Amino acid sequence: MRHPNIGFIILLAIKLIKYYSIFKDSFTIFTKIIGELNLKMNLEKIKTILFDLDGTLIDIDLKSFIPGYMQLLSETVSHIIRPSKFISLLFKASNAIDQNDGRMTNEELFANVFFPLKGHPREEIEPLFNEFYENDFIKLRKYTEVKPEARSVVQAAFERGYDVVIATTPIIPLTAIQQRLNWANVGDFDYKLITSFENMRANKPHRYYYQQIFDFLNCPPEACLMVGDEEKDMKASIFGCQTYLVPSNNSNLDTNSPQPTYQGPLEDLLNLL
Repeated sequence: MRHPNIGFIILLAIKLIKYYSIFKDSFTIFTKIIGELNLKMNLEKIKTILFDLDGTLIDIDLKSFIPGYMQLLSETVSHIIRPSKFISLLFKASNAIDQNDGRMTNEELFANVFFPLKGHPREEIEPLFNEFYENDFIKLRKYTEVKPEARSVVQAAFERGYDVVIATTPIIPLTAIQQRLNWANVGDFDYKLITSFENMRANKPHRYYYQQIFDFLNCPPEACLMVGDEEKDMKASIFGCQTYLVPSNNSNLDTNSPQPTYQGPLEDLLNLL
């Protein structure tokens, strides 16, 4: 009885592994191509692209940015109110905005909760806030980093005829959002809408937040693509939008979260528009 050639068996095994690897890679590529083709077909209906800002168009360390923001802002009025009490009041106002259902703008709701501040009227405090955003907000830039692909993607969206919206969380003034857009190197585009606490009457992902955008644009949700990195962005699908998930350190989806229509790096969207 002849024994099998061990060398031949090893060589055969190596070839089989090689071909399996090639087949596996090819199948992965094929699946990705099919997914992109399907998304392209879906995108034929899209007229408007809604871009989230933080984590989507700009990298940001929110675990440092948010405490840094609160500390700097509280220092602005520390001669009037103790920082810890001020920050507690900020959280109270923020929670009220989370519950806003369209009764008033987020700015008006914030003012109702926040003022008067320990006996000091709004007319006295607001100039201090304005000075903060003009002079000190820039100090928070160190917690952000430009995404080089962001400008190319936004520019492509404009060049290809989409209406483009910055659909960020509207709990701070427009000036703070515009500054972050500038940090992201996408601040010079003529957006149809930038959501801020001055113009919005609800917070993301409240139904009315998205409905207000649809109404403002006179555009049905089915014609909108929401591009973002968090669950609150993907919840736009509940109201009829298609969604594109850009994974980031802030992404918090779980098995109960709405699944995105598509997901991938931001630069992949450039090939699909």
